[in-house]
Amino acid sequence: MNRRHRRARLPEGRPESTAPLPAPELTEAECRRCGTYIAGLDGRYACGVCGWVNDHSEGHRRLPRADEDPDRPPQGRRRPKQLPEPLPAPLPAPLPAPLPAEAPRHGGGPVARPAAAGGAGA
Repeated sequence: MNRRHRRARLPEGRPESTAPLPAPELTEAECRRCGTYIAGLDGRYACGVCGWVNDHSEGHRRLPRADEDPDRPPQGRRRPKQLPEPLPAPLPAPLPAPLPAEAPRHGGGPVARPAAAGGAGA
């Protein structure tokens, strides 16, 4: 049996209207993987905690086509050229030598240490 790849067929009732789509509806649900309370647009969700994403077909409305996208650039406009990579930043100057360590602060004089038991002075 040969398997042929078939082109996806669009539904016959596809509207060809150029009217703008209504604003998306903010919807809320629990993540199906970790239970976190999440919000989405038109029933399409993505959990920022565990990374779960529901399938786009589970949404409440169809997704807009490319020609319905208000942010789509006009026909004939090319993408802007990418700027070249910036030169690496110069290395910072070496840090100055550290200051000498300070003596412990204990009141200014020598620290009295208790004599060992049975020492030479006994």
